[in-house]
Order: sequence, then C-alpha cells, then structure tokens
Amino acid sequence: MTDDYPNVQPIPANNPELRSWVESADEHGTDFPIQNLPFGVFNRTGDHADKPAVGVAIGDMILDLAKCWNADLFKNTPAQQANLFAHHSCNSLAALGRARVREIRERVSWLLRSDTPTLRDDASLRERCLVPMSEATLETPFEIGDYTDFYASANHAANVGRMFRPDGDPLLPNYKHLPVGYHGRASSIVVSGTPIRRPHGQLKPDDAPPTFGPCRLLDHELEIGCFIASGNERGTRIDVNDAPGHVFGIVLVNDWSARDVQKWEYVPLGPFNAKNFGTTISPWVVTLDALAPYRRPLPARPAGDPAPLPYLSPDPKSEAEAMGLEIQLEVFLESAQMRERKFDPVRISHSSGMDLYWTFAQMIAHHTSTGCNLRPGDLLASGTVSGVNEDERGCMLELTWRGQNPVQLPTGEERKFLADGDRLVIKGHCCKEGAVRIGFGECSGMVTPAE
Repeated sequence: MTDDYPNVQPIPANNPELRSWVESADEHGTDFPIQNLPFGVFNRTGDHADKPAVGVAIGDMILDLAKCWNADLFKNTPAQQANLFAHHSCNSLAALGRARVREIRERVSWLLRSDTPTLRDDASLRERCLVPMSEATLETPFEIGDYTDFYASANHAANVGRMFRPDGDPLLPNYKHLPVGYHGRASSIVVSGTPIRRPHGQLKPDDAPPTFGPCRLLDHELEIGCFIASGNERGTRIDVNDAPGHVFGIVLVNDWSARDVQKWEYVPLGPFNAKNFGTTISPWVVTLDALAPYRRPLPARPAGDPAPLPYLSPDPKSEAEAMGLEIQLEVFLESAQMRERKFDPVRISHSSGMDLYWTFAQMIAHHTSTGCNLRPGDLLASGTVSGVNEDERGCMLELTWRGQNPVQLPTGEERKFLADGDRLVIKGHCCKEGAVRIGFGECSGMVTPAE
C-alpha cells in the first residue's frame, strides 16, 4: 500500500469537472455524485453482515470508511490516530469540528476520483470497501442527544395565523424579532422508511368534552434539519458569525403532527404529545461544504420588518450571511390504493430552503444566547417550509386549509389529512448552472393503523 497520500488536496472537492471511477456517480440525475459525498451510517446485509459503520454515499454505492481506515487510507488526516468510523453513529466524527471533517471529506474525494488508482485498481480492496446500497440497511446517522424544532418559515407561520386568528395579525409580535422554537423529542426520531403508527391522544370536539382515541387529523411537515458538529460549553454563546463552523450538515425532516391533539393541548405551553410520536429524517447528511455552491443570503426582508438584533446580524461578508440554502424541496403522496393500482406517487407540494425567514446560523446563535450548550449530533429543524403560493405549502393543514380544499389523488380519492396506508415522501436536491446537481435521497414513512 502506497504512503503517498497528499496532505492538501490539489483540486477542491466541489469542482464540477471531477469524475469518479464509480460509474453510477457520474450518471445523470444521481443524488450522490462525487461533488456531494454525504455521510451516513449503514449495516451490511446478507452473507457479509457486519457491525454498523460510517460510510459515504457515492452513486448507488457506499464507501465503507471503517474498512478504508483499516486499510490505512486516512494517513495524514485528522482520522489517522483512531478509527472514528467503526461506530453506530457519526458523533465521534462530528466532534472533530467542521474544518477537520472537511479534510476527511477531501481525502474521500481524492480516493474516489477517476484518476486515483488506490481503490480503483485494487479489486480486493475495492470489494472490501465498496458496498452496493442494495446490500445495506441505512441507520439513523447520529445518536441524537437533543432535538429542537424551529418555526422559521414566515409563510407557514402567517398561513397558520390566518386560519386560527383571522381577525388579527397572522404573526405573533415576537415572530420577526427572534427564531421561535420548541424542544422536541429526540428518542422518537427515526430514519427514512420506518413506519409511523397513528398515535392516540386526547381530542376535544368543539361542542363536547374531551375524549381519548386515535388521532383523526394526522399531518406531515416538510422541513430541513441541521446536525451540529462541535458544540459549545455550557454558559458560553456561539457568535452568529461563527455558527457555520459548528454545522456538520443538512438532512430532510418530516415532523409528523397530530393536529387534533395539538389544537387541544397547545395552550399554554405549546407542542407536546402532538409532536412526540415520530420525526423522520433522511439517512444521508449533506455537508455544508458540499452545499457551498448553493448557499447565498436569504432574500431581503420586506419593507417595514425590524432588523435583527446585533447578536442575530452576521457581518455582510461573512459565511454566516450566506446561509440561505437553495434546496428544492418536494412532497409526494402515495395511497394504499395507488400502490395496488400501480400509480406513481403524486407530487402534492414543493418549496425551497430560501423560503425561510431565519437561517440556521441565526437559529444556532439564538439557541445558545442563554449559554445553552449544543453537542455533536444535536438536531435543529427548520419547521415547516412553505412558499407564497398554494402549491408551495408544506403540510396538509395548509394545503387543504384545515380540510376545506382536499387534495385530489389520481385514483379519485381525496385527502384532507393523512390516511392509514398513505406513504409520504420528501425529496430535495440542488441544481444550478455551473455546479453539479446534488441530492439528499428520500425522507419517507408510511402511516400504519393505531393499535
């Protein structure tokens, strides 16, 4: 095995001219070209079943980083002293901090480039280190200690306000001054493909006492999530300009919601049981560095909106200012009857990461403004991402306007909220001239009946 590993990569990992010796990584429309290289955790299945390990998605394959480390392929990187990849989570890797993770990603890029022979020309080593996705089970990428869900899309917040407060200001007085959020339930976060059981809850009809039974108004929420890399000590704050350095990467999120339970419990302390039964995330974490070509400042705030307070105002030329994410988001719905009749899932809405009012840098700065300590693997979610148009609404509550305008399916069925057997799929990708398209894979879940 050669010792000739470069300390500094001569070609940026996002260079659109790069090609991989993994043929599927160069196919049109793939989510995982060599310019992406998202991290995740997987199990080998079948005859080669093994312990969970950290891997990188490349085309329709997974590069097993634990096996690469065993083959001494991470010399001269922050991972050379210890195998950070032979774990059931990315937490140890994330704890290195974003700058060191960048070095590791650059080494992975070098190993996968079409002109690097190390793996390309060693059939035995390649067989040990490269796993077809079809022969792997994807796991939750982090051991998540804490989960915070924000409410960062003003379009979504305004729509909800118009529904429930039609005679007043749709946005509450604090909305444009701080990123509103609540602490979610980390224990019920699951990876894409995990079934979601319809929850029970306390329900309160308008004209009767409360009852207990299965949720009737089950909903999805189209969101994006941010995993924390290195955190901060309790009692300290993360400056908004430094916040991007604490971001490991981005995933897709579906924060399933029981709207009838939520309506009854919401006052005075906000979401609780309506949100704690299941949150689905996509398995591959796309790094902030892979998203570099697709980041820019959010659109200017509307005239008359207050300027953020100084601790939420990044320097104009800082990386934190360019934390708007040009991620094209789509939601697809497939009913049980559609599957039986072999209909393709139907797209019911779409929006963009640029539809947020607050960036993840601002969310991190506000979250830690009290001295709250974030830790590697903590998850921050954006809240429902909705655009300005009717087909850009990120949940059934908005799409159907509390059930008044049901979604029509190609089988003739209609949906006011989600039914048992429905499969909800969120997809996301980035695409622009001068850069290579990258994607996030799927964030999906099927609703199963209440017990």
